[in-house]
Amino acid sequence: MDIRKVKKLMELLEQSGMSEIEIVEGKESVRISRYGNAPMATPVTIAPPSKDSTTTANGHPITSSMVGTFYGAASSTSDAFVKIGQHVNQGDTVCIVEAMKIMNQIETDQSGIVTEILCTDGDAVEFGQTLVVIQ
Repeated sequence: MDIRKVKKLMELLEQSGMSEIEIVEGKESVRISRYGNAPMATPVTIAPPSKDSTTTANGHPITSSMVGTFYGAASSTSDAFVKIGQHVNQGDTVCIVEAMKIMNQIETDQSGIVTEILCTDGDAVEFGQTLVVIQ
């Protein structure tokens, strides 16, 4: 297609107020779109975590092995798996991370005393995020 025809189509599109025009001539086709009036996407600001989720000054972090939703108890009516000050043994469940409707138990990899619980029920958690700290 001749460039003069394309320029003429662009002028026609501009003058007419149309947002798109497509011309097919034999095996050739041209589509010209104009989206000048499209709304701009609103920028989203993501707040940084309130506490450092990867390291702690005191203690051993128990981290999430997946992205999901944190739960500190097996159900809303049952007791929490752990409380601050509680002694835990290696292999004890400290919380659940729900991912794709599957409840995944997060267990300690060493024994100690729970010094911090950094999430509350329903919090979204990331892979590697510290959930509980033991000493």
